[in-house]
Amino acid sequence: MSRWSGSQPGVVLTAYHPSTSSDAEGPAASHAKEGAETSPVSRRSGQYTMNHENSKKSPGKPPYNRSGSQDSLDELSMDDYWKELENIHETRGSNFEEQEVAVVKEPDEGELEEEWLKEAGLSNLFGDSAGDSQESMVVLATLTRTQAAAVQKRVDTVTQTMRKKNKQYQVPDVRDIFKQQNDSTEKETGSENQLERTRKSEDATQEEAKEAHGHCIGDNRLRENVPVSETDINLEISFSEQASLKDNSVCKESKQRDDDTLLPNFRLPKDKTGTTKIGDLAIQDMKKIHYLALIELTALFDILGTELKPQKAIKMKVKESGLFGVPLSVLLEQDQKRVPGIKIPLIFQKLIFHIEDGKLDTEGLLRIPGVATRVKSLCQELEAKFYEGTFNWETVKQHDAASLLKLFIRELPQPLLTVEYLKAFQDVQRLSTKKHQLQALNLLVLLLPEGNRDTLKALLEFLQRIIDHQDSNKMTLKNVAMVMAPNLFMCHGMGSKTTEKSEFVMAAGTANVMRFMIKYQKLLWTVPTFLVNQVRKQNTETQKKEKKDKAMKKLLKKMAPDREKHEKQDKNINDVKSINDADVPQGVIRVQAPHLSKVSMAIQLTEELKAGDVVARFLSQKSGTVQELKKEEVFLYEIGGNIGERCLDIDAYMKDLYQLNPNAEWVIKSKRC
Repeated sequence: MSRWSGSQPGVVLTAYHPSTSSDAEGPAASHAKEGAETSPVSRRSGQYTMNHENSKKSPGKPPYNRSGSQDSLDELSMDDYWKELENIHETRGSNFEEQEVAVVKEPDEGELEEEWLKEAGLSNLFGDSAGDSQESMVVLATLTRTQAAAVQKRVDTVTQTMRKKNKQYQVPDVRDIFKQQNDSTEKETGSENQLERTRKSEDATQEEAKEAHGHCIGDNRLRENVPVSETDINLEISFSEQASLKDNSVCKESKQRDDDTLLPNFRLPKDKTGTTKIGDLAIQDMKKIHYLALIELTALFDILGTELKPQKAIKMKVKESGLFGVPLSVLLEQDQKRVPGIKIPLIFQKLIFHIEDGKLDTEGLLRIPGVATRVKSLCQELEAKFYEGTFNWETVKQHDAASLLKLFIRELPQPLLTVEYLKAFQDVQRLSTKKHQLQALNLLVLLLPEGNRDTLKALLEFLQRIIDHQDSNKMTLKNVAMVMAPNLFMCHGMGSKTTEKSEFVMAAGTANVMRFMIKYQKLLWTVPTFLVNQVRKQNTETQKKEKKDKAMKKLLKKMAPDREKHEKQDKNINDVKSINDADVPQGVIRVQAPHLSKVSMAIQLTEELKAGDVVARFLSQKSGTVQELKKEEVFLYEIGGNIGERCLDIDAYMKDLYQLNPNAEWVIKSKRC
């Protein structure tokens, strides 16, 4: 976990605070007024706050008129949101004590950029290890123009700060760093010039953008009865490079009625080398994806004029056991002792299972709260009996279980979207187009820790299943988003107590972000092709350096007294390699399947051969000794060469993939292996 710091001076994180009117009237008065016209202040029962010590609300300030706010979300359409806040306050007031107050100190000059460089895997561009920056040079050699600019901006700030502070160690000039990168790239035989690669990418993007722009002419005034056309999401070219185009190729989105049916139908064009999903790549490659995703997200925010400032709350004393109010990492650790390999907390899974067991066509599911006193009692009983296996689930009503699920999410000491990136998720609403918002959310999901990402995925899939029953349960995408947004985004101390206007904008914005995450969840769990290709380039650059090191060692061995012995060993290795190469003819790959009855097979590459076809050939070879494996559990893997390991999409064309990675091995195995 990174150690980010926010930029707010003297920020004090506090727990949930009810508004004055809500305190005075109480829940009974609130229900008495249900259906009557109420002021925005009385409708909102409270909020989680991040108070600035010097900021004070002026007394007697008139409430903000929300009717003209963002995305035409008027007072009526936000009813579910404000009612959910009232329910949260009622449950919290009867269940839990206020959390401790924590202070987030203002970072020193340049500290934010230092932490960013560490999180991006570029810490040896400064500090004591600045002279040993070969690993960082490999990363820099693969960056796009916009990514390099984002890095350069942060390195420049750190460099200037360190010089001001008269640091003892050497601080390399930012121009020298990127000069080294360019010189290194130019010296590699057969490697393409970085600037030329960027220009080619830009040209390709511009051509696609112009074509898209041509289709956008005259479409600014969309009618409600006109179906929304599909919009392709280009995963082959850096999002920030696409955003940097000056011809405003993306259609300007007109303000429309905020209907679920009017959200764009974003589509992923088929990639011949196959789509890569989160979980398809090896751990070492996903680590590189994390670094690149942070650099790319920062570059995208820079281009779009939105500041990316990940935050950090000071460490607080938290529960080290139990179910509610326990850090997700601690909860998973204790669950994995009971069920090895589990990725989602047991209590979270059980609550979802119980809600679904009661059928998802119950009207108002998620929106109608459970009885607060009963939820409190169930929470205490679960804490005592869940792991003992003596808790009686038959007594739990469906609405109570839904309230417990929402309670679990918002009582996490660290929000499910993480302290570091919760504000970035909120700020997605500030980006200029829905396509940019989707791209940013895609990168943010890649930045989440694995446990948070897996739990979020399970939640979004569950919410979509509820929406699938909207004809009977009356819970549309917008309804579900309104109810879930305050539970996911208003975690302890992560809101901001400011003006009525900014509060409503945040409420409407987070509800829209929630809506995006539910609707486009399949796209969000996709690893963009351009990031995978950058990892391939990094691996190739690393292998080149390793070969040079091996060549040098080999030269030194030949100069040694036992030179003849080493020469014989090298000859034997080369002979074996020649035999293996001769065993596989040109245009043929050798596929291994150690867990199937047919353990090896030579496959002739054709233009139409797909990864799924290769798996089907192996599965057709039946035998009594074959391990029982379901077709949907068996996949072809690309291993080695310029990638660590990658589980292949069944629609990946093998010939194209072979040309991309000719030195890979091809292995069929189950994801359980």
